[in-house]
Amino acid sequence: MHKILLFALIIGSVTSANAQQLWRETPQGAYNLISNPGGQTLGYAPASGIKILTINGLAFKDLNKNGRLDKYEDWRLDYETRAQDLAKQLTVEEIAGLMLYSAHQSIPARSTGYFAGTYKGKPYTQGETDPSDLSDQQMKFLKEDNLRHVLITTVLSPEIAAQWNNKLQAYCEGLGKGIPANNSSDPRHGTRARAEYDAASGGEISMWPGSLGMAATFDPALVRRFGEIAAVEYRALGITTALSPQVDIASEPRWSRFNGTFGESPSLSAAMGQAYCDGFQTSAGGQEVSKGWGIGSVNAMVKHWPGGGSGEAGRDAHYACGKFAVYPGKNFNAHLIPFIKGAFKLKGKTGAASAVMPYYTISWNQDTKNGENVGNSYNKYLITDLLRTRYKYQGVVCTDWGITRDQKHLDLFVDGHSWGVDKLTVAERHYKILKAGVDQFGGNNEAGPILEAYQIGVKEMGEAAMRARMEQSAVRLLRNIFRVGVFENPYLDTQRTKATVGKPEFMKAGYEAQLKSVVLLKNQQNTLPLSATKTVYVPKRYTPASRNFLGVETPASTDYPVNIEQLKKYFKVTDNPEEADCALVFIQNPAASIGYDKEDVKNGGNGYLPISLQYQDYVATEARETSIAGGDPMENFTNRSYKNKSAKTPNITDMQLVTDTKARMKNKPVIVSVNTTNPMVFSEIEKQATAILLNFGVQDQAIFDLLSGKAEPSALLPMQMPADMNTVEKQAEDVSFDMIPYLDAEGNRYDFGFGMNWKGVIKDARVKRYRK
Repeated sequence: MHKILLFALIIGSVTSANAQQLWRETPQGAYNLISNPGGQTLGYAPASGIKILTINGLAFKDLNKNGRLDKYEDWRLDYETRAQDLAKQLTVEEIAGLMLYSAHQSIPARSTGYFAGTYKGKPYTQGETDPSDLSDQQMKFLKEDNLRHVLITTVLSPEIAAQWNNKLQAYCEGLGKGIPANNSSDPRHGTRARAEYDAASGGEISMWPGSLGMAATFDPALVRRFGEIAAVEYRALGITTALSPQVDIASEPRWSRFNGTFGESPSLSAAMGQAYCDGFQTSAGGQEVSKGWGIGSVNAMVKHWPGGGSGEAGRDAHYACGKFAVYPGKNFNAHLIPFIKGAFKLKGKTGAASAVMPYYTISWNQDTKNGENVGNSYNKYLITDLLRTRYKYQGVVCTDWGITRDQKHLDLFVDGHSWGVDKLTVAERHYKILKAGVDQFGGNNEAGPILEAYQIGVKEMGEAAMRARMEQSAVRLLRNIFRVGVFENPYLDTQRTKATVGKPEFMKAGYEAQLKSVVLLKNQQNTLPLSATKTVYVPKRYTPASRNFLGVETPASTDYPVNIEQLKKYFKVTDNPEEADCALVFIQNPAASIGYDKEDVKNGGNGYLPISLQYQDYVATEARETSIAGGDPMENFTNRSYKNKSAKTPNITDMQLVTDTKARMKNKPVIVSVNTTNPMVFSEIEKQATAILLNFGVQDQAIFDLLSGKAEPSALLPMQMPADMNTVEKQAEDVSFDMIPYLDAEGNRYDFGFGMNWKGVIKDARVKRYRK
């Protein structure tokens, strides 16, 4: 019976060009797999309505349903030929859809708030809504707007993600030319501090140190291995583009995105970015189809061109108050190094990161040809003259999210980011971006403005020229979809996904990387490692109330800062300092503001405040009298100086916790573990600490393994730690290694490349290799 059914399925799906058939078809539930001897495996959904063509005994998907084999449907041809053939067939409306990159999509869609969605007009309801279904909004932008690039955020589980992917791909397969979705993700391999690592068990996804932690290993091979593992997990989730790595040089220590970088060394950032892209993009062995690309590849979208790490005074360009990147040290070219010597110059066969994202910033006075001070994606000099012509980059250029929307605030993260082009209409902004040489619009779900931009171009340059410009971007965009094999098979085996994502082998590799990412800064009298017989006191930590960038509030709390039950597996734990042999204090680096506050405006100021890297109140006496850059449609001034203004740090209680614990412990050791996102002023806590461990986001257990000597620290600082805030104010935002580093009580400078192991200060070749 099963053989008869299978035979019927095969006959029903075939349109033959000759009598011979060499391929075999196997039903997989909602989709079927076809094995081509010596060729590509095809996956298709019978419900999508496409047929299978047999040519010389081999199977091909008739994606456009015209009954013949088009070049773009022929998996035997090279990616370029296929992309050019399909681009020529697409309508302007379909090309416009390719140019869209969706707003953030959670699976299932949120029921309220930002990025909310509905299902048949109703919000998601647990127990009633199938979490793997497509939302109303997704079906609309896929069908009506021809969108094919989808940004995925949270997923309920790996299996749900796989089921959703299969429904998404089947829906796309039945539309128009059958172009599959190219799903993407921002980095999703961060750690959950209190999660327990068990070598024999798996998890939801492997957990690794963040980019700054990886940089602290000074080990590109480790980053390459991360990329390889992450690519396997991404593909098992249906993700074929990584919106990473972030290779901006973190030359400005106050920048809120510092922790997403590989630190402040151009050469280290280049090496890490190169390894990251090679790991993600390279398919090996039987997974390779051509030139390193294949069914194991994930496109890497490197960011942010031409570097976003020099925001004036550390302010970030997600906010209008931080739109300007400045170059007082005339060091613009150094910020290009991670791109031109790293991500665009890979060691692997894929050659270069397949996509690049410019940052929101206005690179102040860096347009030496046209003199424009506009957001990077609007700037033809930066995109066409510099990126494409001088550095010969041929990949996709995609804007950062929401840059064509109107700006309405100075201090809102999710506002529009049309820096420097506020007087243009939305359609005119799209046209200016296309003329600059950009291919894709991040965070835009609607094709209408692109079609309006097309009509503007037709009037200005004629339809043939404007059509050619659109096709140019279409080829680039399609090339990246062909390279990863989803035209042939975009479908996932949910059981394989479940077995792959977060499997023990991957969890182990991530945990070992975490151990290698923690820096030992101080170890007075060889206090560390601690023996298992020690009794430790862990003071509870006060966490002040906070609000994240989406406005979600977290109330204040006081609790143990780590997993105490897990700590008890390592040491005896007491709540009485008098009974303890030593104290373990766990804190965060000083929590900085965005450098702007509307209350200051109400009080007659310009709104701009200092961003502090210290716990105690800070007065910016050494700040600039006049800002380098300025000008905003919502401001009637250009001087954004905050000289002589003050900043308060909400978690000053962390410094007080160290001081209070030192007093309670009297002369007994106080070991401080700091989780940091940025450089910080250590003078406030270092003298009260017997030993200091610095991490960039790891599981508690990794710190416990280091404290107990089960592992030995080997990481080095990927940035300088400033002696004080004066040196922070005097450094140039665009220049690395230009602060006076902190000198501790042991005579050690917390400079780039400093770190210790149990024997003392680490002195090896890593520092010399990556300092300049």
